[in-house]
Amino acid sequence: MPRRKRNRKIQYPPVIKGMSVYGVRGRRANEVILHLEEYEAIRLLDYQNLTQEQAAVHMDVSRPTLTRIYEEARNKVATAFVEGRGIIFRGGDIYFDENWHKCISCLASFNQYTDEQPECPVCGSEDVITLNEFYSNNINPPKAG
Repeated sequence: MPRRKRNRKIQYPPVIKGMSVYGVRGRRANEVILHLEEYEAIRLLDYQNLTQEQAAVHMDVSRPTLTRIYEEARNKVATAFVEGRGIIFRGGDIYFDENWHKCISCLASFNQYTDEQPECPVCGSEDVITLNEFYSNNINPPKAG
């Protein structure tokens, strides 16, 4: 029986929910799901230019595990590019530092390093949860209108 996966540490949430394809219509069901740990591996290795050893320490995984996550991410991005599919950032075995929060009212993400009750810096709402709770409970955004 395989071992249970260890959660991977994510430093910052993605600033977008995904990317759509320009010039192709009606392919919503064909989107590629890029897990948040795969996004983080690409962010650390390609955007911040860290070594695999440094990135593995940041994500709290072994270097071989980071390599597997990164290879899967590269394959998914290549598939999306070649086949003209959108990319959605969602899910994965992840956790955030406890100081990251998400406002349920406006869905803004922010970090707060004090022990007091967090308040959204964007809308002032106190309806705030940690990002760990947000991603583990799959909370849906409020409906517009």
